[in-house]
Amino acid sequence: MGLIASLPFIDTHPSSVFVLHEKIEKLIPMHAHTKGQLSFVEGGIAYLTIDKKTFVVPAKHFFWIPKNVKHILRVGHTATVLRSLYFYSKDDILSPYYSSFGIYPASDLLIEMIKYTERWDSIHIKPKDGNFEFVCSIKKLLPQISASTVSLILPVIKDDTLKAIVNYMNKNIENRLSLENVSSYFNMSERSMSRLFQSKAQITFLQYLKTLRITKAIELIIKTNLSINEISRKVGYASVSSFSRVFTELTRSTPTDYRKY
Repeated sequence: MGLIASLPFIDTHPSSVFVLHEKIEKLIPMHAHTKGQLSFVEGGIAYLTIDKKTFVVPAKHFFWIPKNVKHILRVGHTATVLRSLYFYSKDDILSPYYSSFGIYPASDLLIEMIKYTERWDSIHIKPKDGNFEFVCSIKKLLPQISASTVSLILPVIKDDTLKAIVNYMNKNIENRLSLENVSSYFNMSERSMSRLFQSKAQITFLQYLKTLRITKAIELIIKTNLSINEISRKVGYASVSSFSRVFTELTRSTPTDYRKY
């Protein structure tokens, strides 16, 4: 059973843990659960839209979505496996972790525990079941093993002028884009361009550009056999060392290591 087909069943047993492992490339429309969602991204990339922001979730990372948080999920590559556990919320008050959305690098221990649950795919694990304590231990482990969140955020753009600007940046990502030359192309002052990004997207021009470039790089690493050097040039970096530094800063992984995922 796939995620879309499973949506009506996830919340049917409030005290259970619903397990779902799926190899997908699709868009899951806006929805929410009365359970907390733990999802591990394997072999690809996922995009989560929450509160007008799109969060990029690279491979070998997991995300936690608290109960009742509306979100859109898009998985962008056919090789991506999404491994999800939907947890009861009765003990969420035990840690502030469970009430906050976050994206985290996954430890080897957590990955193995999540993969182990594939044998219970598409079923509810209830308190009376012998395997219930095992899946409970995964939830209890999360606050202890989760480091600071990974911040790859692209805001949802609704302003028409800003849409045109970011579309231009997307199409010209190989070029040496700057606030100065993009502003000039659109006959705007640098100050006006900066204000537009801050007021309509709540992000600086430079932060948007940096995130866009690294997101494009992740997609190229996953979908092509281009060398890291070639990818760095295709996303607009003059040197592979600068590219690797920014990539590692935003993903907690080097480009070379990321390719192994």
